[in-house]
Amino acid sequence: MDTSTTSSYTAMLVDGPLEGKTVATAFLESGDPRPRIELNTDQGKHYVYSRTAGMEFAEPGDDRPTAVEYRFVETVFD
Repeated sequence: MDTSTTSSYTAMLVDGPLEGKTVATAFLESGDPRPRIELNTDQGKHYVYSRTAGMEFAEPGDDRPTAVEYRFVETVFD
């Protein structure tokens, strides 16, 4: 599978209030995974997660990962 044309990947949340959840996330225009993601809730707050070194690729040698790990940073109240 050629992942160089893939526009999104799975963000795996490895700790914090959303531990074990996954969300589809778009790559940056540069083709890199996002360094941080912010996930809104319906309770007037959002969670901030930061990218770790953990990445999964569909095939060895793929340019873009299919999944990237993120660690919890903080909860921001709106």
